[in-house]
Amino acid sequence: MLPAFSGFRRSALVARLAAAATVSGIAAAGVLSGAGTAVAEGISQAEGGATATINGLKTYGEAVVHEAGGEQRVAAGLFEMSVDGGGTLQTYCVDLHNPTQRDAHYQETPWSGTSLGTNKKAGKIRWILQNSYPQVNDLAALARKAGAGNLTEQDAAAGTQVAIWRYSDGAKVDAVDPQAEKLADYLEKSARDLAEPQASLTLDPPAVSGRPGDLLGPVTVHTNASGVAVSGPADAATTGVRIIDKTGKVMTTAKNGSRLYFDIPEDAADGTAQLTVQASTTVPTGRAFTSDSRSQTQILAGSSESTVSATASANWAAEGAIPAVSARKNCAKDGVDITASNSGDKPFTFELMGAEHTIPAGATRTVTVPLQEDQAYDFTITGPNGFAHRFTGVLDCKTQGAITTEQARIHNDPRPATIGGTTAPDTNLAATGGSAITPLIAGAAIGLVVIGGAVLVILRQREQRNDS
Repeated sequence: MLPAFSGFRRSALVARLAAAATVSGIAAAGVLSGAGTAVAEGISQAEGGATATINGLKTYGEAVVHEAGGEQRVAAGLFEMSVDGGGTLQTYCVDLHNPTQRDAHYQETPWSGTSLGTNKKAGKIRWILQNSYPQVNDLAALARKAGAGNLTEQDAAAGTQVAIWRYSDGAKVDAVDPQAEKLADYLEKSARDLAEPQASLTLDPPAVSGRPGDLLGPVTVHTNASGVAVSGPADAATTGVRIIDKTGKVMTTAKNGSRLYFDIPEDAADGTAQLTVQASTTVPTGRAFTSDSRSQTQILAGSSESTVSATASANWAAEGAIPAVSARKNCAKDGVDITASNSGDKPFTFELMGAEHTIPAGATRTVTVPLQEDQAYDFTITGPNGFAHRFTGVLDCKTQGAITTEQARIHNDPRPATIGGTTAPDTNLAATGGSAITPLIAGAAIGLVVIGGAVLVILRQREQRNDS
């Protein structure tokens, strides 16, 4: 039985229990949604390149993961993504134990911003991609090399994924189909180190600054496309800001190696502007794709002609500090690198995560913000004349631990898809590392709120009896 308390103490206890139940429910919901809200409202730093939405696991077979707690069966094969602006990508997973979120949005990302950045065997994964399905679509020839007899598309996809997992996650995993297993063994043993592929499209640096009347830049185009379209600020007719080359020619198109400048009128008020470049190209095999929704990291296996883009910003002022800032995930240092430059005549000082940083006039500094794995971040760097740049995202640099029993149940659940099929109309993307923990967390959150409500009812009834 609950002891009788004074009215004040009873009310305080009710308030504390209600608050505890509410906070616990919110905390669980926070785990469920991660940084979703913050990311949706913020401006996540972009590396440039392709952005796409994952559609599901399309061509796959079955594999067995050998863990300390036993063996778990998982679907293994090719995902498909729809590129923003047009195009289709095929990818494999390089993050076996992490959940894949349905309809997650992905961004082309350097290896340094993923678990591949600290994986000394990442180059072998690229070799596997270039020497197996779907890059090699002559399955008879591939089977002969692997001594695999006859390979179906499902076998080829499963064997390729299994070989990748052995290097990306260090997993003890085998393909269920004997032919797929022979392919996996052949790919694993034959793999050689290859360099990281270049981005489909980036601008370097992504932010510049200077004084009115100056040319701000250069911003260099890096792309595998034959050419890119260049778009200047939307309000260029009003501000007079132009995007030009070093000769003063207005740039509407550019190519790999082109150097672009922001031409700021001498009488322009302090302000900012942005340029965008866009192209249609095939994204290089081996490019990584990450999602700020914590959806598992993917690596590109094949690309149709796809839309890619990149942006760069400029900030200018007549006097004082004139900052330019950009951010990039750095998995080698378990954090986010903030690069800040100052083209002004006074120091630029900003506060970040409780620490103050000063960039002298004419200098550039890089500050690494340390973060925990899977930690969401959302911070804004401010400066003079209303300058503000917000960065949001999630640090996802490591492959996760063992598959849980509940995850294994979902892997084996025949309802999302039939193992060995080529398409899955309602594929549960947990099939290659997705987790059933989301509904468990949701249930826990609801349960905590219900428990809190029950406690309130009991205490209020007791309070009424004691007061009567």
